Amino acid sequence: MHEKKFKDDMQRVLRWKVALKEAANLSGWHLNNGHESDFIQSIVEEISSGILKCTFLDVAKNPVGLHSHIDAMSELLSVGYDDVRMVGIHGIGGIGKTTIAKAVYNLFAGQFQSFSFLANVRETTKRCGLVQLQETLLSETLGNTNLKVGNEDRGINVIKERLCHMKVLLVLDDVNKLEQLEKLAGDKNWFGPGSRIIITTRDQHVLDTHGVERKYEVRGLSHADALQLLSWNAFKKSYPEKWYEKLMDRVVQYAKGLPLVLVVLGSLLYRRSEAEWESTICKLQKSLHKEIYEILKISFDALEDNEKAIFLDIACFFKGENKDFVTEVLEASDFDPIIGIQVLIERSLVNIGYLGQLQMHDVIQLMGRNIVHKESPNEPGKRSRLWSHEDILHVLMENTGTNAIQGIKLDSFGQKDILLNPGAFTEMKRLRLLIIRNARFSEGPKSLSNELRFLDWTGYPSPSLPSNFHPQKLVTLNMCHSKIKQFEGIKLVKL
Repeated sequence: MHEKKFKDDMQRVLRWKVALKEAANLSGWHLNNGHESDFIQSIVEEISSGILKCTFLDVAKNPVGLHSHIDAMSELLSVGYDDVRMVGIHGIGGIGKTTIAKAVYNLFAGQFQSFSFLANVRETTKRCGLVQLQETLLSETLGNTNLKVGNEDRGINVIKERLCHMKVLLVLDDVNKLEQLEKLAGDKNWFGPGSRIIITTRDQHVLDTHGVERKYEVRGLSHADALQLLSWNAFKKSYPEKWYEKLMDRVVQYAKGLPLVLVVLGSLLYRRSEAEWESTICKLQKSLHKEIYEILKISFDALEDNEKAIFLDIACFFKGENKDFVTEVLEASDFDPIIGIQVLIERSLVNIGYLGQLQMHDVIQLMGRNIVHKESPNEPGKRSRLWSHEDILHVLMENTGTNAIQGIKLDSFGQKDILLNPGAFTEMKRLRLLIIRNARFSEGPKSLSNELRFLDWTGYPSPSLPSNFHPQKLVTLNMCHSKIKQFEGIKLVKL
């Protein structure tokens, strides 16, 4: 009809055709026969609800060094493809896993039909159970706050039925058990094409067991980023005061790229004098700040008894030692070090160096030693492991050792003779590991524990071992540069 009416101005008609076609393809609301004012009000309410739903998460007060992590995660996620992907973010406590997950969530949430960020899965499961997490997931993705599932098994079916056709972005933060994944994101077919599930955890094995193929291990900050993060928290600007630069370097060296440590210590040192910085740094060499200790200890508390014992032995005695050597010593102590060390690696508590040596973040080592120190803060003779020169000398010279002591390592004391109490080892009946190197004693002990599995005493001061020493469990004996000429009555598995 318009073509006939405007036959002399066909360009206008063509423009109308294009405009009408574009309008017809727009998604929106249909008025039908409703009242226009009510219709407009419903549109406003729905848009307002959507805006609130899309509110960004607070990532970090000073998000230093995030760009490289976001780039790596973007590549793993490849948002836009129609496959369903699960991507794991793993690493040590305090390394920034949750911060990265929040930043990625904020970046991509708008590209999904529905989205949900389930924070603190570990803690929420312990406190409220998995049913509440299932209901929260459904509430956030479906927009139905009244939906109840009743029990975990029904919750699984509801999630599968309601979300299998929806493009969902789901973040499961701080997962520590396989059960949590099985009941919140059991399989890729629970979610519609294009969905992405991000999982943060301290335990890489949880990801492996659930079949998560794409994993991102979070590493510490670079020296430059660490300085900047510390400066933002200590001085509220991106660069430090010039006269604090050396002190800043010492804190950064202590933190070894761990954002948690830099944020906590930076806040602690805000507006402090140089003398207060110096005092704090000296204090930190002996004991962790309480907030840092509590966060890191979560990983230790989740270990089984076998792994706990192995972790404490490494933290107190064997950091930097060859893995095969340590495995041998730990096997002699009736531990299961092959699986134990692997678990510690998966939980980012230990890693293996290029030459096969056991490595551990300095702050993690200090956390382990703090755990032992807390066994008996005021009396070292009642702790399970001794490594401090001061504590060992107190125990050996004052004869305050007890049945609690399982291991002692004294290394490089110096040239001064140590006045050993002859009965110092008498009460240490559970002592299984004794390492004394580069230390001179005035005399040897009158007794040693028959539970010893590993005895390494360089420069042993006496011509013979105690006559009542019957080490039937001893696996390794090293007495080089000692005064002993021969051994009588001792049978060893390895000498």
